[in-house]
Amino acid sequence: MADNFLTQDEINALLGIKDEAFSSPQGEKNVQGKRSDPDLAADFSPNLELIMDFPLTLSVQLGKSVKNLKETRKIGPGTVLELDRFINEPVDVLINNKLIAQGEVVIVDENFGIKITHIINPIERVRKLG
Repeated sequence: MADNFLTQDEINALLGIKDEAFSSPQGEKNVQGKRSDPDLAADFSPNLELIMDFPLTLSVQLGKSVKNLKETRKIGPGTVLELDRFINEPVDVLINNKLIAQGEVVIVDENFGIKITHIINPIERVRKLG
């Protein structure tokens, strides 16, 4: 059964982290995440290949607004809902409701798109959980 668990190298490959550790001035060991090649599938072990087609939900969050029940009952066609972000601020890119990147809204042909401007590294992701 233990053969079915992912090794640390396999987890790092999934997260796009190369094993490059360095010591901070305080002597603590830190891991610097670096993006590796976009097509990592060729480097994955057979165990990781099993999850490569697993569906994930990608969503983009423009902003948030808190409303009470009375206010939400008044929402109808033509209602403008004000969000907590300015027009120039980056939007959040989430996978399965977890923040993984930020970007700017662009137009691709006649569709919206997101140009990624910042990838949240794994350490930042953990900090935002708590």
